[in-house]
Amino acid sequence: MAERALMLEADGIVKRILHVGTGPLLDFVNGTKATFHYQTMRCDADRTLVDDSRDRGKPMELIIGKQFKLPVWETIISSMRQGEVSEFQCDTKAEEPGSYEQEAWAMSDEEKLAAVPHIHEEGNRLFKAGRVQEATKKYHDAIACLKNLQMKERPGDEQWLALDAMITPLLLNYCQCKMVSEEYYEVIEHCTAILNKYEDNVKAYFKRGKAQGAVWNEVEARKDLSKAAMLDPSLASLVSRELRQIEEKIRKKEQEEKSRYRTLFQ
Repeated sequence: MAERALMLEADGIVKRILHVGTGPLLDFVNGTKATFHYQTMRCDADRTLVDDSRDRGKPMELIIGKQFKLPVWETIISSMRQGEVSEFQCDTKAEEPGSYEQEAWAMSDEEKLAAVPHIHEEGNRLFKAGRVQEATKKYHDAIACLKNLQMKERPGDEQWLALDAMITPLLLNYCQCKMVSEEYYEVIEHCTAILNKYEDNVKAYFKRGKAQGAVWNEVEARKDLSKAAMLDPSLASLVSRELRQIEEKIRKKEQEEKSRYRTLFQ
């Protein structure tokens, strides 16, 4: 579900579910026919009705992969369950062609793929300059572009795997920003997702271990950090230092709690 949300965001779409559908989200492979009714309204105070499929007496039929009318239709339909009723607000602004500053939704698939290295590089520059929040957004935007492209591929296929290989380092950089922002549970979640696919990713073990230590999960922190050192022995001294810091932090916390309890019962 999170991946579908990223895909919508990459295309500049805000979704509001009016009636929940049934069953799982489907993988709409090219050639799939989707049948649905729709209304198109302006984003003005009166919500002026522009188009209504029911006025024609039959639903719209969309063949996935044909990019009928606007590609945004495929993105919208791919985010829905059977029987769902949702409202989508789509941004219609445009940017100058060839500009990597344009919003991801406004880019073609080719432009998104070409823009990612530039966005990644800009994120790195911002992070090194200490502008962590801005770097976080850059990494997020690059991930959203790639997720958007990846959702159009069959999981496990060559192109899907190639895109995933581009997403992983970006996601690790994003996690580093979240570590700095002390959003540790998000780091744990994303690193776990990486390790579910790539069991030997040293950086994911290391970052998850640090995040586990930051939320007082000493056992899990020790396990992850030790695994990172096992996979990359050059990290042994760094891991030892991290473990000592975690132990000291936990010992200090325990001492503070004991002192607090003594004060309460005096």
